Amino acid sequence: MTTRRSDDPLDTHLLRIFCLLIAERSVSRTALKLNQTQPAVSLALKRLRGILGDPLLVREKSGMVPTERALTLLAHARGALAEIDRMTLAPERFEPLTSRAEFRIGAPDYLAPVFMASVIERIRREAPGVRLTLQSLGPQFDFERSLAEGDLDVVIGNWPEPPHRMHLSMLLEDEIVCLVSRRHPLAGKTLSTDDYQRAAHIVPMPYSISQRGVIDTVLAASRISRDERVVVQSFSAAPYLLHDTDLVFTTTRHFARYYADLLPLAILPSPIPFPPMRFYQLWHERNHQSAAHRWLRRLLGDCGRALKAA
Repeated sequence: MTTRRSDDPLDTHLLRIFCLLIAERSVSRTALKLNQTQPAVSLALKRLRGILGDPLLVREKSGMVPTERALTLLAHARGALAEIDRMTLAPERFEPLTSRAEFRIGAPDYLAPVFMASVIERIRREAPGVRLTLQSLGPQFDFERSLAEGDLDVVIGNWPEPPHRMHLSMLLEDEIVCLVSRRHPLAGKTLSTDDYQRAAHIVPMPYSISQRGVIDTVLAASRISRDERVVVQSFSAAPYLLHDTDLVFTTTRHFARYYADLLPLAILPSPIPFPPMRFYQLWHERNHQSAAHRWLRRLLGDCGRALKAA
């Protein structure tokens, strides 16, 4: 039997306190979540500061904030705990019908609403005790870090070059079309490339500061410029702004069909030969073998295939 060295004072209990302290940024909230007293957690923080040689949490006007070293160590600590849990826990089983698990999915709002509706319907039917959180993505949101640190379980995206460090599987492919008001001068006609370039367009703000979207990538490669007359922060706001205007919105068919059924809008084939929009799910190695996570990934894949078939 191996004993812990006296010069190796970190143990799993301290690591778990460290992770929760940095995430909560509060001794009192950490004590509450661990069902411990505040003095006990304060003592653990003092020990951690001595072991790691850093204040870890410092007081600012807004409250306690983690130091740069604490944030750097957090990912390592979580990874170490995940490895220890994998070594010591019995093989995990997941029973959807009785589970009280929580899943966190990061998804852009340009994903067809009917897809997420089908996901939620399946979860409510198969795992009624499960809690689902949907995190909106944006250019400032570091989804890779959120996956690595366990703040998200899955991210759904369609970036032309997904990060290689993550696991990936395809969810669905979708045709790119143009959405316009039914009173648009070009509604009911066949759009030409010249029509597309002369038109006024409504476009969303970028979802990533590091990657250009599929539509912008193709337009740039084809040296096609468009008049981006209205820029909106939310994809889902764009269809509501098309009514009684001459604006054109380039999006996916499933997204366009959902709003064309709700609003007086028309769907036109795109004159630009865009490739299919491919949506996939990304996840981190830390969740790859989890039975609950495998169930969630299968469910997302099933919903994508059902939408494509429909």
